[in-house]
Amino acid sequence: MARRPGAPGAYRDEFSFVSPLVKYLLFFFNMLFWVISMVLVAVGVYARLMKHAEAALACLAVDPAILLIVVGVLMFLLTFCGYIGSLRENICLLQTFSLCLTIVFLLQLAAGILGFVFSDKARGKVSEIINNAIVHYRDDLDLQNLIDFGQKEFSCCGGISYKDWSQNMYFNCSEDNPSRERCSVPYSCCLPVPDQAVINTMCGQGMQEVDYLEASKVIYTNGCIDKLVNWIHSNLFLLGGVALGLAIPQLVGILLSQILVNQIKDQIKLQLYNQQHQADPWY
Repeated sequence: MARRPGAPGAYRDEFSFVSPLVKYLLFFFNMLFWVISMVLVAVGVYARLMKHAEAALACLAVDPAILLIVVGVLMFLLTFCGYIGSLRENICLLQTFSLCLTIVFLLQLAAGILGFVFSDKARGKVSEIINNAIVHYRDDLDLQNLIDFGQKEFSCCGGISYKDWSQNMYFNCSEDNPSRERCSVPYSCCLPVPDQAVINTMCGQGMQEVDYLEASKVIYTNGCIDKLVNWIHSNLFLLGGVALGLAIPQLVGILLSQILVNQIKDQIKLQLYNQQHQADPWY
C-alpha cells in the first residue's frame, strides 16, 4: 500500500528508535558498578562481623566497615535502578537513576566548593574527626590500622601535636591512669630505624612527658592535620584528577540514561501512531 510521505508511520514495524548500543552500554555500565557495590557491602559486613560486639558499638561514626556498607548499599540501590531500567526499558527507573546520579554529582561538587571556600571550617571538622579517632584508637582494630598507616605515611603524630594522644584513655598522662602505655604514643609515631628487623612497639614509651626537642629525636612531633593540609596543597593536580575520574562515570551514566529515555519515548510515540493508523488505507 501507499504511504504518506514523511509520516511517522512510514517506519517499518521492526524499526526501533532504541539503540542497542546505548541500551547495553548503560546495562553493562550499571552491572559493573552493581557488582562493585556488592563487593563493598560484603567486605564491610565481613569486617563488621569479625569485630567484638562492644568494639562495634564504640565508634560507629568513624568505623570504616560501616562506611563501606553505607556506600555499598547506596551504590547498589542506585545502580539497580539503572541496571533494570536499561534492561526493561523502564522510563521511571531510568529517570530515578539519572536524577539520583545528578544529585550525587551536585552534592560532590558543592562539597568540593564549600570545602575550598570554608577551608577553616573544613579544617576544624577534620580536626574533630581525627581527635575522635584518637579517643577510640584501641576500640577498633580497623581504625587503629588506619591511624597507624596515616601517621607512618605522613610522618606525623596526633592531630595538632604528639601530645594529643593524651585524649586516649590508655595514653592519658593523668596520675591515676594504671595503663602501661601511660604518657606514651603509638609505635607508628616513632622515627624509622634503619635495618630494624623487629618493630619496637614500645618505642613511644613516656614520650608525652618530654619536651618537643627531646621527643623529636625519637618520634614525629608534628601533627597530622598540618601534614595533611600541606599534602593537599602539594597534590592539587592529583586530587583534581581523582575528582575528574569520579565525575566522568557519573556524567556518562547521566548522559546515557537521558539518551535512552528519549529514545524510549520516541519509540512509544511511534507505536501509538502505528496503532492509531492501522486502519488507515494510506498507511
